Amino acid sequence: MTNPERDPDEIVCTTGAATVEVMVPREVPLGGPRAMHVRRTLPQRHRSLIGAWCFLDHYGPDQVADSGGMSVAPHPHTGLQTVSWLFTGEVEHRDSAGNHAMVLPGELNLMTAGRGISHSEVSTASTTTLHGAQLWVALPESARQTDPGFEHYAPEAVTGDGWQARVFLGSLLGDRSPVTTYSPLLGAELLLEPRTDLALDVDPAFEHGVLVDSGILAVAGQETKQNELIYVPPGSPQLALAAYDEPVRLLLLGGEPFGDSIVMWWNFVGRTHDEVVAFREEWQAQITADGAVVADSQDVSGGRFGVVVGDHSPPIPAPEMPHVRLKQRR
Repeated sequence: MTNPERDPDEIVCTTGAATVEVMVPREVPLGGPRAMHVRRTLPQRHRSLIGAWCFLDHYGPDQVADSGGMSVAPHPHTGLQTVSWLFTGEVEHRDSAGNHAMVLPGELNLMTAGRGISHSEVSTASTTTLHGAQLWVALPESARQTDPGFEHYAPEAVTGDGWQARVFLGSLLGDRSPVTTYSPLLGAELLLEPRTDLALDVDPAFEHGVLVDSGILAVAGQETKQNELIYVPPGSPQLALAAYDEPVRLLLLGGEPFGDSIVMWWNFVGRTHDEVVAFREEWQAQITADGAVVADSQDVSGGRFGVVVGDHSPPIPAPEMPHVRLKQRR
């Protein structure tokens, strides 16, 4: 998924002291006259990162006949991993590393952009309801120039009294994901039955985020409701979850506080203004011919971002850079 905001903010990611806090989403259209809308809870101006997690879009359940579904044409990424997780529906993924896969409910698709990749995401013709989350993980300095890649993983459910979990990144509840990460991370979907209390053993060095997909939940004693994201700072070896009178579905994210300051603009994660400008110029050079954006993504020239194999839709041009220099603030 791309960040489609017409004038995307410069997001400068730094670390610092924090307390438990609730973050509410803002609605962002993915584009077009019948734009599918997503609820964006990360980044926000006051909090850009939870561990290495730097971006969270939550969408649906949407009726595709009304929303138009997901139709995100080829676009570029650098310096991150994309994490696709569905609750309902099916999305087709294609990328310039030659990967072609379906995103299915309860199964992880992880794309590593590394030094540069382009991809597209389109909901399938058979999908009537679309519901899920798209997340990004920032790569640390040691890994951000790595080769692009792709992994798929279907975690088995771990169950207990009143709860079920699927661990797609890291380890939790005695289960571990084999998927490649470049910094200590946690990602899991949990289902809680009404009136279930669950004390999770977690790494006290991690900060955590809990996105509530449905229901009302208390997290570390803080009540939060559907579509909100709650942040819990490091320090405790347990994370207390408590459902109320209805079932709860949530995504649990975690990781060690990210050690690098990063500039995130549009679909690029970089370190400096000049680096982001260079990424944008490289993408624009790849997708234009005779001064215009090519009509068929198969006509994109070679380069850092490659050509999305099998996708013929027009590539997405980058927005104009802001009129101010992107600066890191520490």
